[in-house]
Amino acid sequence: MIPKFNKIRLLETGHKSAFYNMALDQALMSNVKDSIPVLRLYGWKPAAVSIGYFQSLEEEVNVGNCNNLGIDIVRRMTGGGAVLHEHELTYSFITKKYPTNIMESYELICEPVIMCLKDLGFDAKFSPLNDIIVDNKKVSGTAQTRKQDILLQHGTILLDVDVNKMFSVLKVPSEKMKDKIIQDVKARVGGLNKTFDEVAIGLQKSFSQKFGIGIFKDNVKTDEEIEAKIVQKHKYCSYEWNYKR
Repeated sequence: MIPKFNKIRLLETGHKSAFYNMALDQALMSNVKDSIPVLRLYGWKPAAVSIGYFQSLEEEVNVGNCNNLGIDIVRRMTGGGAVLHEHELTYSFITKKYPTNIMESYELICEPVIMCLKDLGFDAKFSPLNDIIVDNKKVSGTAQTRKQDILLQHGTILLDVDVNKMFSVLKVPSEKMKDKIIQDVKARVGGLNKTFDEVAIGLQKSFSQKFGIGIFKDNVKTDEEIEAKIVQKHKYCSYEWNYKR
């Protein structure tokens, strides 16, 4: 069943730091309205590695290489694996109305992403639990969290992929198998070779079509910005949060 919304609030917040991106998502969850979900489109500057809520940073990330390359590291509030964010568009969809079934909620929010990619000429398909594939290659991965009956799903849409760089900052289970792992990932993950703006425009159209309502462009409110900066400083920039496991 598709939830009934009044309209969708669109935030285009540009390319920001990993710490601000995660903090703003959390602040938006605190302020989302009952029938007005938030669609946020953004990028990462500088490049960053995000790790899932349940992961160990030291086990998943080559911290020294990240420091040498100027790559930030942040823990997400969502689950899933470690991700290098660089050449991509990231979206967040925040809503108080959603299917309680986890698979159904992933499918619901991934559907407009798939619609967007199809409009751009790709034969995109949903790959459970939370990926989107084109020509058998992963082009989008997503993760969710639910807090106080509010759902946040954020996902990456890969515009380009540098697998060698990815595995210079992410650790692999076996160093002996690293070359094979890199080749396997190159065969299974791909970028769209589209611009950020092309995908952003397409997503606005497809989310409007999927839910049958209008989208209005908005700015981050003052109280949301204040909350985001507080959370950024005291949580997402903190050693305690990022190294908590």
